[in-house]
Amino acid sequence: MITSELPVLQDPSNESGQAETVSLSVSVSELEDTGELKGKKKRGRPGRPPTANKKPRKTPAEKSQMGAPRGRKANGVAQQNGEGDPVTLFEVVKLGKSAMQSVVDDWIESYKQDRDIALLDLINFFIQCSGCKGTVRIEMFRNMQNAEIIRKMTEEFDEDSGDYPLTMPGPQWKKFRYNFCEFIGVLIRQCQYSIIYDEYMMDTVISLLTGLSDSQVRAFRHTSTLAAMKLMTALVNVALNLSINQDNTQRQYEAERNKIVGKRANEKLELLLQKRKELQENQDEIENMMNSIFKGIFVHRYRDAIAEIRAICIEEIGMWMKMYSDAFLNDSYLKYVGWTLHDRQGEVRLKCLKALQNLYTNRELFAKLELFTNRFKDRIVSMTLDKEYDVAVEAIRLVTLILQGSEDALSNEDCENVYHLVYSAHRPVAVAAGEFLHRKLFSRHDPLAEEALAKRRGRNSPNGNLIRMLVLFFLESELHEHAAYLVDSLWESSQDLLKDWECMSELLLEEPGQGEEVLSDRQESALIELTVCTIRQAAEAHPPVGRGTGKRVLTAKERKTQIDDKNKLTEHFIMALPMLLSKYQADSEKVANLLQVPQFFDLDLYSAGRMEKHLDALLKQIKFVVEKHTESEVLEACSRTYSTLCSEEYTIMNRVDIARSQLMDEMVDRFCHSVEDLLQEGEEADDDDIYNVLSTLKRLTAFHNAHDLTRWDLFGNCYRLLKTGIEQGSMPEQIAVQALQCSHYSILWQLVKITEGSPSKDDLIALRRVVKSFLAVCQQCLSNVNTPVKEQAFMLLCDLLMIFSHQLTTGGREGMLPLVFNPDGQLQNELLTFVLDHVFIDQDEENQSIEGDEEDEANKIEALHKRRNLLAAFSKLIIYDIVDMPAAADIFKHYMKYYNDYGDIIKETLSKTRQTDKIQCAKTLILSLQQLFNELLQDQGPNLDRTSSHVSGIKELARRFALTFGLDQIKTREAVATLHKDGIEFAFKYQNPKGVEFPPPNLAFLEVLSEFSSKLLRQDKKTVHSYLEKFMTEHMMERREDVWLPLISYRNSLLTGGDEDRLSVTSGSSSSKAASIRSKKGRPPLHKKRIDEESVEGSWLMRNDTLPTPQLTSTVLRENPRQAAEHIPDQDSEPGSESDFVHNPQMQMSWLGQQKLEEVNRKDRTGMNYMKARSGGVRQTVRGLMEDDAEPIFEDVMMSSRGQLEDMNEEFEDTMVIDLPPSRNRRERAELRPDFFDSAAMIEDESGFTMPMF
Repeated sequence: MITSELPVLQDPSNESGQAETVSLSVSVSELEDTGELKGKKKRGRPGRPPTANKKPRKTPAEKSQMGAPRGRKANGVAQQNGEGDPVTLFEVVKLGKSAMQSVVDDWIESYKQDRDIALLDLINFFIQCSGCKGTVRIEMFRNMQNAEIIRKMTEEFDEDSGDYPLTMPGPQWKKFRYNFCEFIGVLIRQCQYSIIYDEYMMDTVISLLTGLSDSQVRAFRHTSTLAAMKLMTALVNVALNLSINQDNTQRQYEAERNKIVGKRANEKLELLLQKRKELQENQDEIENMMNSIFKGIFVHRYRDAIAEIRAICIEEIGMWMKMYSDAFLNDSYLKYVGWTLHDRQGEVRLKCLKALQNLYTNRELFAKLELFTNRFKDRIVSMTLDKEYDVAVEAIRLVTLILQGSEDALSNEDCENVYHLVYSAHRPVAVAAGEFLHRKLFSRHDPLAEEALAKRRGRNSPNGNLIRMLVLFFLESELHEHAAYLVDSLWESSQDLLKDWECMSELLLEEPGQGEEVLSDRQESALIELTVCTIRQAAEAHPPVGRGTGKRVLTAKERKTQIDDKNKLTEHFIMALPMLLSKYQADSEKVANLLQVPQFFDLDLYSAGRMEKHLDALLKQIKFVVEKHTESEVLEACSRTYSTLCSEEYTIMNRVDIARSQLMDEMVDRFCHSVEDLLQEGEEADDDDIYNVLSTLKRLTAFHNAHDLTRWDLFGNCYRLLKTGIEQGSMPEQIAVQALQCSHYSILWQLVKITEGSPSKDDLIALRRVVKSFLAVCQQCLSNVNTPVKEQAFMLLCDLLMIFSHQLTTGGREGMLPLVFNPDGQLQNELLTFVLDHVFIDQDEENQSIEGDEEDEANKIEALHKRRNLLAAFSKLIIYDIVDMPAAADIFKHYMKYYNDYGDIIKETLSKTRQTDKIQCAKTLILSLQQLFNELLQDQGPNLDRTSSHVSGIKELARRFALTFGLDQIKTREAVATLHKDGIEFAFKYQNPKGVEFPPPNLAFLEVLSEFSSKLLRQDKKTVHSYLEKFMTEHMMERREDVWLPLISYRNSLLTGGDEDRLSVTSGSSSSKAASIRSKKGRPPLHKKRIDEESVEGSWLMRNDTLPTPQLTSTVLRENPRQAAEHIPDQDSEPGSESDFVHNPQMQMSWLGQQKLEEVNRKDRTGMNYMKARSGGVRQTVRGLMEDDAEPIFEDVMMSSRGQLEDMNEEFEDTMVIDLPPSRNRRERAELRPDFFDSAAMIEDESGFTMPMF
């Protein structure tokens, strides 16, 4: 056993074989020393070289070279000259300019000359690769134990940075890691015939790496573990070669011995016996080395606290099992991989899965993996749902390999756990699951037999049964109904099946053959949907929406495949689509899906292939569909198809345009006559008249969305229907909704014509008149009794106000100014009222407003989606300054109550409005809190219970608002100060009717306002506190009753965090001023902190206007009757009225600047001494405003060192001794392995809880 203290292998010496008979790949450096291998080697111990390796006497010249400063050759070993060349092994490997074999050969030559010096180089190489600046000297190497050397190097370790070569970023260090691993592998390969058996080099290296791997220093532990694992991998390769040579030698010996006595060569038999003995001794030696590394390093480091170290161990043990499966692929080693499947870090679990994939790829190893599969299959299947997507993907691939190796290894439940992942939003997971699904269900087991069966049934394709199975799988996926996701998942693995559009059309059009079942209606719908999805996937060549980050650039090969697929599907469906539409024209769902197919055609084939007759057949079928259906999905599909076929780039455009115009003429004529009939009959109109108008209007509206129908003047008849409905109040809601939508499209198409051409003034006036009349109709529809009509009118109003807003004149379109509409106050209030009445409603109210007592989950989601759209439409008007920002107060106040439904919309609105105007946004926030406070006063009266949930809710809302100001207090400085100013004025707005000795009715609002105190700078807190004191009397400062606690807490929040400590609220104004004076005496002189006055004042331009409040809806106007009676005029003590601000340039400074000016004047009057040092004046005050600004203090959050994991069992009692498998002629050494997957085995995690691993 090799320990970290004594670098020796405590095994009896044995003999070594001749190097030239072992392998043909002997290094040149070792061939020079083959004479040492003949006969029996005497093994030495560290520091005591055997006599066989005694160095020859050196010449004086050689001695002088040895005494000179050691350099290193350009390829890695000794160099005496040259200053710019690398001088250490570490530098040579780091630069990687020399071939690694050359570097190793030079080191071997150096080792033969002086083992201690060469090993010292190697030791310092490992130390320096760990990032340690220290160097091991020859005296330390000869006189100190490894533990002492490591302790000394630990003391000299540079701890200023946590980085070391293996963790440093950049391509240079990534290359270093590769070179480091290659160096170790080449070193063992070049030394495998003599040096590794000298009981000196390997003993020293393994002993050093074992000690380093047990260090508390992460760099030592990480580097030495990587080196040891690569060393072990190289030794495994050596052991494998020894085993092969041993088997070859044994066969040669048996063949020679079986010869007759006369032809038998006894000398050759003796040589073969000697060689076999030497190979056996070498194998035993290698086993000892591997045991030392495995038991001394691996069994401790595979559960290291650092995930990277654990990953290295698992990756390398996977390599051992793959390279030398006879020795390592057994339960004794597989258990480590199985246990680590439960690792907390995804990168470690990933290494486990990849190691297992390398094993399961080889089907010859399945028998050895059977027990492991049975014990850990459930864990592997559960990892397909891993939170790390990379791990989940590899787990699915591993399960697929298990399935390929054995159909019976996975149960139906295991397979079902993977099936549903084809619907995952993460594409790599879905694709891997698609590969599994293809292997399990859609792979053809006997292609020849299936093709013969298809021909007997009269089918052209043998994929009929597989397509039927795909349809059944899609229908049985009850959790998901996304055909596009299913097709995308299977696209890479089952393209031949999914592109078999001829087979799909046969199943839909032809009668079932002998032995085939008829497709049900549900199966036909599913097959059509899947067919359309495969067409879209082939034509667009990118995943569906929701998968992937967007369209990527296709390669030349992918682009060619896309073009070929598009031509193939076009050629087929040009002929098949009219027949499919003819068969299913009565089914709206099937027709709506089929009409999507022409969007993916290569329409040039109609002309190039002379297939105009098929185009006529298609147009004829589409016309039948339009006349037969009124469903919006079908009509929109027809409209999009006409739009696609009418593209000007294709020669078929004229033919399609004629057909479309004929269809429109018929529908418009029918619509005009039905409208006249309906309006003439008025209230006596029957259902047929209503149906005729509604059905035709639906068709025209669907087409007007994608086609310019302005020449038919649909707006006139729609406007007549709407006006009649408003005047008589008897218009059916569906007709009103469709008329609103059709009119909207008509206006937009007129605007498109004007913007694209050169409109005259008359054109602009005509369009303005149309828009104005339509806006008036929509505004009147907001009071309609039918909710769908109101919602439609609201959405159209918001859209048109956005379109015809001030942005219409941007981009050099100043001539569009006559078309700009700004909503008046009444319209703004009606829009806001609509939002409050139809968006911010409880679920119970919503259920009552919808017909039917029971509403399924889908309807609830749809209703919520509609309400979100309503709120978003109105929020856009606020964001783009079309509706006044104070209207947002009624939106913001619902932020907490409706956070789950609209929190994201309200938060985004708040963010955008703050970007537009910080001051106005802050005023709006405080207004929303004032509204909630007034509502609470109306409900509970002046004696508020400050511990109630309602008050806590307002405070929590204020806290959330405060968080939205962010961490940069400089940017939000003026906004926060303005917010406090408005809040203070609101709190002292009214006097208590009982007298001045009682608190004002709104005083409790200061407790809400204190939530924003943390967003004030220190000097601004003083300014706000001074402003607060203007509203306070001496009597208020001395009160300590509970009713005055809001004032006390607010004052404390302003006084906390400044230069002075929390002040007593009973000290009065004078004590507060005195404390402030004392604190300012300790400040540094002003000349040390100069701040430009102009920059400060310029950033604090004051808008001393009051925030307008929306009429009718703002609860601020709904005054409490108790307060209204005691309403007092605005206080005159506040300087800077609006007129002063407008007419007096000197007043155009910020409110904070004004407060500072007043404070300075007040302190001047007191005659305080500290003002003499301050030089007096406004300039010094404004400078003082900024001099307290300090750098924001960020907590330096460092991850505490967790140390190593608590050792579970330092010595595994079931840890085996590596015993390489015997050759085929050494069966006597084979023995049965114990079952190391004992269910009683337990593992203890970091937290100390024991958990069964199996």
